[in-house]
Amino acid sequence: MTGMLPGSSAFTTNMSTIERIHSEIDELSERRVQLWNRLSEGRDSEAQDQLKALERQLEGLWQAHRAERARIRFGERDQI
Repeated sequence: MTGMLPGSSAFTTNMSTIERIHSEIDELSERRVQLWNRLSEGRDSEAQDQLKALERQLEGLWQAHRAERARIRFGERDQI
């Protein structure tokens, strides 16, 4: 049998990293909904700025998620 066993510490570490990223994405997505609701009430430059910053954070987290998934699937980048 080859591959990673579900009980191995590498599997747990990789999944906890993915889970942490997902947790952050979920939290920021909730905050984004709140900001959109606030903006729906009228123009709010502070909320707009916060929303832009939040979108950048979310994009970074999704990039980290994709990179981690690729690392899990294909191995470390310098070893590919």
